[in-house]
Amino acid sequence: MDVASIFETIMILCFGLSWPLSIVRSYRSRSTKGKSLMFMCFIVVGYLCGLISKIISHTYNLAFYFYFPNIILVCADIALYFRNKTIEKNERVK
Repeated sequence: MDVASIFETIMILCFGLSWPLSIVRSYRSRSTKGKSLMFMCFIVVGYLCGLISKIISHTYNLAFYFYFPNIILVCADIALYFRNKTIEKNERVK
């Protein structure tokens, strides 16, 4: 594993560690305040582009495998965004 791969893996891990915290906050708050759907979608697109780059270049290092859980975590946060949007809408109706 070269130095660049080590730093890429650390970057992916650091990003990956932040998503569970964001998910817990979204779940508990039941609110979309402070969330940006567009931002989260750009993150998923970025992860997918990184993954595609790895596949095209046949670079299956450790970082490659961490893209998958990160994409899943961001998608979970996006799903919570829509759940929370529905909760907010229902609370306004009451």
